[in-house]
Amino acid sequence: MPITIGTKAPDFTLKSKDANGLKDVTLSANFGQRNTVLLFFPLAFTGVCTQEFCDVSQGLNSYSDLGAAVIGVSVDSPFAQEAWAQSKGISVLLVSDLNKKISEGYGVLLPDLVGIGATSARAAFIIDKHGVVQYAEQTPTPKELPNFEAIKAKLAALK
Repeated sequence: MPITIGTKAPDFTLKSKDANGLKDVTLSANFGQRNTVLLFFPLAFTGVCTQEFCDVSQGLNSYSDLGAAVIGVSVDSPFAQEAWAQSKGISVLLVSDLNKKISEGYGVLLPDLVGIGATSARAAFIIDKHGVVQYAEQTPTPKELPNFEAIKAKLAALK
């Protein structure tokens, strides 16, 4: 079960990779400044994940306009995430939960996805400027997308 609304969000520092190399991304760096949408996804280079992140990338300004940063989290390596982002035009900040501790901490680690091992479930969280979970959703199956209209409505209410 995902962590619940009203819970203090588990902070993290995870690796991201771009053309300039590896960098640390820390959730609490946004605290006091802006809300954060965390989008957990199972695996890069898969159909539903690609659709989700291409769609979010195309509408990234709408999240920014609502005062939110968007971070995608998967158990892929930062190198695989970067290759995927470059090949598909994904501009969402992607971070690697290679050791699966953050997915586990948020209660969204699937123990075995189609026989390939543990991955992140498809899930969405809104973490407010104070580090508190204001929205939590894990989709019933990895093939289903989060309710992005509900996410945007909650961000608008927090603005």
